[in-house]
Amino acid sequence: MIAIISTVVGLVLVVWLVLNYHPVFGSKVTKAKLQAYEQSANFRAKKFINQIPTAMNSDFETTRTMLRDLLRGNPNRRPAKSFPLGSVEFPRAQSQNQTKVTWFGHSALMLEVDGKTLLLDPMFGKAPSPFPVIGGKRYSRELPFKIDELPMIDAVVLSHDHYDHLDYGSIKKIKDKVRQFIVPLGVGGHLERWGVDPNLIQEHDWWDEFDYEGIQLACTPARHFSGRSLSDRNATLWCSWVIAGTQTKVYFSGDSGYGPHFQEIGDKYGPFDLTFMECGQYDARWAAIHMMPEETVQAHLDVRGNVMIPIHWAAFTLGFHEWTDPVERVTKSARERDVEVATPMIGETVTWGAKYPTATWWK
Repeated sequence: MIAIISTVVGLVLVVWLVLNYHPVFGSKVTKAKLQAYEQSANFRAKKFINQIPTAMNSDFETTRTMLRDLLRGNPNRRPAKSFPLGSVEFPRAQSQNQTKVTWFGHSALMLEVDGKTLLLDPMFGKAPSPFPVIGGKRYSRELPFKIDELPMIDAVVLSHDHYDHLDYGSIKKIKDKVRQFIVPLGVGGHLERWGVDPNLIQEHDWWDEFDYEGIQLACTPARHFSGRSLSDRNATLWCSWVIAGTQTKVYFSGDSGYGPHFQEIGDKYGPFDLTFMECGQYDARWAAIHMMPEETVQAHLDVRGNVMIPIHWAAFTLGFHEWTDPVERVTKSARERDVEVATPMIGETVTWGAKYPTATWWK
């Protein structure tokens, strides 16, 4: 009995030490920052909140059906074979007047606008997990480029702190190439713990508008949640982003359930030349925090988007649907509603105003 108790106590101690001291879990919010966040309309009782009630069901029936679906399995939740990757076009001096975007799978994007290079949610790791050796692996196994090939990055723009969007290993590898980190409230603390100079971090609340070296940005609402550990649910803010250059304006949805914020953003900042809209890892049981694909199309229309690039799919399995369901459903709904959709391969660079890729490469 003593041996059993000692083992249990030892395991609890190890877990506690890992959760509190392993840097991958990020930082805890300081008292000073908590006091500052109390000025935010989106902060209440030491937590950030959504604009509207956003319940994430954890009742017995929901848990039972999720366990059932997990045990049942589905071989089509991951690709059965490899798929083609695009050839990344890194920024060149002669293309400074062009707006280009390269999608790296899931929600990671490289955006070139007005001669500046931005990375959006640059998750370049092998798995969206604090311990990638045991997480669900990236479909493509390798990225369509080597991180050493990345040019200097003018700004990294983050939507929230979940592992599939903010990756410890990726930040450690790219941080010395980044001139500025632009993040929602609280996320900067994680970056500081990982060695990013605090002077290179901007934190913003919803509806903040600001200029970054000639590019106009606005931190806009999303309907989601945050957290990297067992005790930090909603300790940091989540958001979407408006990014406007002199010739083009884009909208990056981050992660979000459908809600009235899309209409508000469209009324205030639309129309948009390009939208990057999440369309995958959905389920009716958690529709409050991840849109269904048909809602993705509606959200694109709400923000008054022109061309949509679906994101948050084709890299990791985080939902129970088949891996191609998101793009099949979103493109079907888009056709029915006369919405133009671009479907670049992972790593394929798209130039705004040129012919947009529409090949069904996933097939």
